[in-house]
Amino acid sequence: MRPASSIQATIVLLALAVFINYFDRGNLATAAPLIQSELHLDSVQMGVLLSAFFWSYAPLQPLAGWLAKRFPVRYVLGAGLTVWAFATMFTGWAHSFTWLLVWRVLLGIGESVNYPCNAQFLASNAPLGMRSRANGLIAVGQALGPTTGTMLGGLLMAGVGWRLTFVVFGAASLLWLLPWWRVTRPISAPMRAVSPSVTYRDLLSQRALWATSLGHFCGNYAFYFMLTWLPLLLVKQYGFSVATMAIIVACIYALQACAALASGYVCDAWIERGVEPGIVWKSVMIGSLCAVALAMAGCMGVGVNGLLVLIAVAGIFFGAQSAPLGAITQTLGGPRAAGQWMGVQNLCANVAGVMAPLITGIVVASTGRFALAFAVAAGVTVLGALTYAVLLGRVRPVEWPASSGKN
Repeated sequence: MRPASSIQATIVLLALAVFINYFDRGNLATAAPLIQSELHLDSVQMGVLLSAFFWSYAPLQPLAGWLAKRFPVRYVLGAGLTVWAFATMFTGWAHSFTWLLVWRVLLGIGESVNYPCNAQFLASNAPLGMRSRANGLIAVGQALGPTTGTMLGGLLMAGVGWRLTFVVFGAASLLWLLPWWRVTRPISAPMRAVSPSVTYRDLLSQRALWATSLGHFCGNYAFYFMLTWLPLLLVKQYGFSVATMAIIVACIYALQACAALASGYVCDAWIERGVEPGIVWKSVMIGSLCAVALAMAGCMGVGVNGLLVLIAVAGIFFGAQSAPLGAITQTLGGPRAAGQWMGVQNLCANVAGVMAPLITGIVVASTGRFALAFAVAAGVTVLGALTYAVLLGRVRPVEWPASSGKN
């Protein structure tokens, strides 16, 4: 029997890895005003850089899911973090658009293993009654990563420049490996996938996979729009300093973290009262997506104070949807396919990470304003709510063919 304390400690480290993941990937957005000025980049080039991470991150998700199933999570995730930490350091030494592009792509390669590893471990080890809380804790890392990265990164960049900031943060990321090797060693065998794999032919035949993938994509669009362009919006259009922008954005992500943790506990408490887990998770997802859509739409015609309030509301409901999002996927895929399922789902979802920055860059370059970009984000988010309400059926483990792993 797996030690409960080791599993809990591993979940904490998975959350910390997600924290580092978003800490490192979000720093380019924080540094964007400084990089744009120093390297004389236009809005389209910045859009390319902000989306380049997803050129490798998204396509490699299915491979990452296979790796998480085939090899122990401790090795797959440890190797991935090492790659993305060095990519972060090298970004600080880049002196051209081309080299910035190269390191962003390498960052995506390293970070691609994160969520498939999370899904595979939780589906195999986290009981149903604590799955929402586990995913909520991981979502706290997702929110606090940009929060801390924006706060510390913005303040440090304002003091010592963006280059040294990237080098320091990349080196600091490697420190996570020390507790990771120690904590995962006692349960390295249980972390190794021993059940038969599911073929991608069987996986791709599931309608629920495409429903969760489309819903995840739609939810991600508004999130990545905010993650990549909010710093520039506040600095360029509303005249905030880099330091003030960092504090504002950090506060918004802090609200997202609190909402993610609360959502996990609320979902599990609801389930403990006898409500079917799938109903709980779908209800929270649909309600959260609708709230984000309304906030995005409201941002189109308000002043700076109203904008800040509505973005804060969006941040809260970005957090609220995180716990059920992971729990739905892990429950549907089960121990045999959760990593692979999340790999395919995250591939589709992170196409939004490519599209949102690019579309926003083109819209801002052509109109000089963000109003249309907010409208697009609102519309895509509404589609996500409809996907979970209409296309996704009952949330219960898929009964995979016994011979699937032999094909």
